[in-house]
Amino acid sequence: MTSTEPRSALFRTKSVEQSIADTDEPEHRLRRDLSWIDLTIFGVSVLVGAGIFTITARVAGDVSGPAVSIAFVIAAIACGFAGLCYAEFASTVPVAGSAYTFSYATFGEFIAWIIGWDLILEYALGAATVAKSWSKYLGQVFEAVGLPGSAKVDIGITTFDWGAVLVIAVLTVVLVLGIKLSSRVSAILTITKVLVVLFVIVVGATFIRWANYSPFIPPAEAPQEGGSGLDSSLLSLIFGSDGSTYGAFGLLAGASLVFFAFIGFDAVSTTAEETKNPQKDLPRGILGSLGVVTVLYVLTALVLTGMVSYTQLKTPPGTDDTATLATAFQIVGAGWASTIISVGALAGLTTVVLVLMLGQSRVFFAMSRDGLLPRGLARTGRFDTPSTITVIIGVLCAILAGFFDATVIEEMVNIGTLFAFVLVAIGTWVLRVKQPDLPRTFVVRGLPIVAILAVVSCLWLMINLTAETWIRFIVWMLIGAVIYFTYGKSHSVVGRRERGLEKPAARPTQPM
Repeated sequence: MTSTEPRSALFRTKSVEQSIADTDEPEHRLRRDLSWIDLTIFGVSVLVGAGIFTITARVAGDVSGPAVSIAFVIAAIACGFAGLCYAEFASTVPVAGSAYTFSYATFGEFIAWIIGWDLILEYALGAATVAKSWSKYLGQVFEAVGLPGSAKVDIGITTFDWGAVLVIAVLTVVLVLGIKLSSRVSAILTITKVLVVLFVIVVGATFIRWANYSPFIPPAEAPQEGGSGLDSSLLSLIFGSDGSTYGAFGLLAGASLVFFAFIGFDAVSTTAEETKNPQKDLPRGILGSLGVVTVLYVLTALVLTGMVSYTQLKTPPGTDDTATLATAFQIVGAGWASTIISVGALAGLTTVVLVLMLGQSRVFFAMSRDGLLPRGLARTGRFDTPSTITVIIGVLCAILAGFFDATVIEEMVNIGTLFAFVLVAIGTWVLRVKQPDLPRTFVVRGLPIVAILAVVSCLWLMINLTAETWIRFIVWMLIGAVIYFTYGKSHSVVGRRERGLEKPAARPTQPM
């Protein structure tokens, strides 16, 4: 092995043409069943969920105050720039895997592995986190009908969240049975939760008191006693601030937290191989779903913080009893409405878990087909879905949701997603420069500026996450690097083809 081989191995790319050709391998082929309407529903179904029903109230009470609505706008702008880049890239490279596949075509194999490993933070951990929120709302429904208000049970020294495990188990079966069934289930539940959100906006508006909006950006507060400082945002530590609770730093930290509400729109791009007309339908699905939910988020945040004072939404010290959307209706004496919201939240959060698990399975499917994970996992089963991978992900998510505390997972999900957005934005620009003649049905005007704005805005949100989150993220990436060098590098299909150990798949005679 020459001295130049290690570098070429790490940065070997998989061409767009070869990525598309590999989708035609019979045992690794996915069924094309989805239209742009299906994709938009998937996008809305994953986006209207935890952001509205869970995170909005907590961020308003603990971090940003009434300015949480501005925090949503800031997060939406960052996602809009990244969404434009995703739309061009996904329509140009209509292959499962999302940011992983895009990175393989531009940055090379090692970066592709790292981003694939990073996406676990977005999809698997995100699904587990949202499943725990689902379980919490299930407990509220139990209370409303006179049953014990908890979907948890103590087992020895630990607590088992059986509600979270239940929803993951059911959705794993749905995903195994086929993408069209998943789309139909998602459509029914999405209609239900959008109606509930509109109900919240209309009914909640009747309880608004303008005095609750003052101060719109509450004065900054010092961290609680006993804190290590690592629970403050990295930006506030850099500038020597007392903390990131309320004030300007609280607003920016809030934007980084409510960003969790936007995760998953990129999961639409993971279904590229299952879309009938990916070049046209993917951009419509990605950008359409982003536009719809941003309006719903801002209106809901304004109604919520107008109904009650942000101080009434604070988490009591020493507890994890965080406020939810239903909490505000209980405070104003509309308990009947909180029950409707809890039922709507169950529908809303169900679709979020469904699409996040779908996205994770398609990323792992692409990585397995490329040999960076065991290739046998990429075989599609009776229903033309990667059933083995889907079951493995279901078990992983069930363990995380059933036994682990999700309070810090949200920030891990956010930093992982933002990192992926940064690479996709840069990768779209790189691919435009390296292969300007590739067919592009959706082209971002002024791409260099849009890509730079996407990178800057995402990095800005990242440095507003806590220092502790950054430490966990770096450790997670180091673990991923170890796995690549001990397994993925030597089993890579691209590497095996370069060494003549495997023939490449035949390229399609017509463009897809």
